[in-house]
Amino acid sequence: MLNVKRRLFWKLCITFTAGVVALFYLLDFLAVKAEDSMSQIAQKHRDQLLAWAAEAETLFNAGDNAELDRWLAQLQQSEQLQAAVVQFESTLISGGQLEPERYTGFNFGRNVAWPVHLYFDFNPVMEIPFGDGQTSFLVGLPAYMRPGDLWYSTKITLQLILPMVLLAVLSLLVYSHIMRPISQLRRATNAFSHGDFSVRVRTLLGGRNDELADLADTFDYMAQRIGDQIVNQRHLIADLSHELRTPLTRLDIAVDSLNSRPSTENIARVSRESQHIRRLVEDTLTLAWLDNERPRLELEGLDLVDLIDVILEDARFEFPGRLINTALPATARIEQTCHRAVGQALENIIRNALRFTADGGAVQVTLETVGEYYRIYVQDQGPGVPEHQLAQIFQPFFRGDSARLSNHKSFGLGLALAQRQVHIVGGDIVARNAPKGGLCVTIGLPRDGHSAAMGLLGQAK
Repeated sequence: MLNVKRRLFWKLCITFTAGVVALFYLLDFLAVKAEDSMSQIAQKHRDQLLAWAAEAETLFNAGDNAELDRWLAQLQQSEQLQAAVVQFESTLISGGQLEPERYTGFNFGRNVAWPVHLYFDFNPVMEIPFGDGQTSFLVGLPAYMRPGDLWYSTKITLQLILPMVLLAVLSLLVYSHIMRPISQLRRATNAFSHGDFSVRVRTLLGGRNDELADLADTFDYMAQRIGDQIVNQRHLIADLSHELRTPLTRLDIAVDSLNSRPSTENIARVSRESQHIRRLVEDTLTLAWLDNERPRLELEGLDLVDLIDVILEDARFEFPGRLINTALPATARIEQTCHRAVGQALENIIRNALRFTADGGAVQVTLETVGEYYRIYVQDQGPGVPEHQLAQIFQPFFRGDSARLSNHKSFGLGLALAQRQVHIVGGDIVARNAPKGGLCVTIGLPRDGHSAAMGLLGQAK
């Protein structure tokens, strides 16, 4: 198996190693084939040599040695070669006579079918035996019949030009394999820098699985996160600007009234609007921090029941006209979680339920253990939320129908903050309309908070 952290290295190593070995084998194969084919005398030249031998054999068999000498002299002069007709006869000196075929032929020249060594500096003598087996026609191979005229240029091609071309092709393939994803990353980076936050690279690489694919995954995650941050910040700034207009207008009116007619009522109005604006800005900054950063959690153990009791005590003081009913176990211990995030999330959800419950109404808070999670149910007696808006209530500055807002003022940030805070501790949160009316928000918190939070952060990387 390839090393996970060096997949590209092994891929290039295997490619170059296999490519170079294959190149050496191919060059050797081509060199042997080329040398063998170029060492053979051309067929037309073989036919010419055989024709000369046939003419010499005809004259020899006719017994006309003078005519044979004249013909050989003419051949040597016209072709600028040496030629002769010779006989071979073996004499037994000692030992037994071996097979007769061992003693036939002159055996000092080369057969016309044999390859001619391309590295010889001299032309070889060719031997063509006559029919009697004891006489042969010997002729020095003419220069124009010598094979291998292109051998040196062929050798340079095989040893220099062809390796350079093949290595250049191999380098081009490797370069293309490396540069294709890099070029796609460069184009994606340029597009991202010009505002195209939807650009992604990994899908363009197909089934590729190496360091460059990991880089593409990292880029896609970065593009997703930064793009979401930029879009969220733009929406948040636009929504905040819109939300600030009304309290700022009321503040301007109160200040003008205070300047023209100072009164305790106007001073209280200025103070109230200032606090309103401060809370709005603080909640917005907290939401932006949770959306854009990966908060470093201060992990500690806590008893969820004790935490809920403290939050409910404050809630009863703030909303004395509402009832809070509870169904809580004696204890619900969570190890290694963030006390601040859990507390703020629960407080926002409970306060939100109390705001939407009219005086004399009741909010039900229930805590159950379900597998590895604690499930907290917070149900109010408000007007509920239209089904098509349930998925939107965790969005910043979202406000439901006017019926749900008729009895209070809201920034639309409480549930958005609660969702972010629950998520950073590895929990989940959903909302649904209760069968008998009102909204029920369910918060799931892992009993082993540290493991869940680490798993969540690991997925984000």
